[in-house]
Amino acid sequence: MHAVIAWSGFLGAWLLVAGPLFQAAVELDAQEDRRGGLTRVARQTGRPRLSPWWWLLPPVAYVLQRRRQRQVRQQLFDALTPEELEGFVEFTSVATGWALVAAGAFFIAVKETYEVAELYEWPIGVFVGLLVVMLAACAANTVVRVRGAHDLLETKAANRSPSATTEPS
Repeated sequence: MHAVIAWSGFLGAWLLVAGPLFQAAVELDAQEDRRGGLTRVARQTGRPRLSPWWWLLPPVAYVLQRRRQRQVRQQLFDALTPEELEGFVEFTSVATGWALVAAGAFFIAVKETYEVAELYEWPIGVFVGLLVVMLAACAANTVVRVRGAHDLLETKAANRSPSATTEPS
């Protein structure tokens, strides 16, 4: 019975990782039109690059990089319309929320994976390998499902295009 409970916790925890990853991809994909303004403004504003030589003094390079990032972010925000800024805030809020949910679920999945590995006395390499495989499976599930949905919609749109339909004579 202990093994059934351990495996149930393992599977449940990884479903909790896969779910938020998929939901985040779906919701962020749906907000694609709200990202348009940010993309436009990002192309218009240049991103000054930090010279790689500064990384010989990492603390100085870090401070300079942070200053440049703040300047670029302020330029972006100044160039956005109020509607575009609202869309950006909503987009980042959704992304942050789902990232936190997925991160929390991942930590639960680490614990549950360790419980299974401990139950069978697997070496640490098997535990780490299982973490990598399960995380890759969760990511692959999201990619395959989102691409499949896009392909289905594109196929449906192509079949409905005026060139694809023929009038009966």
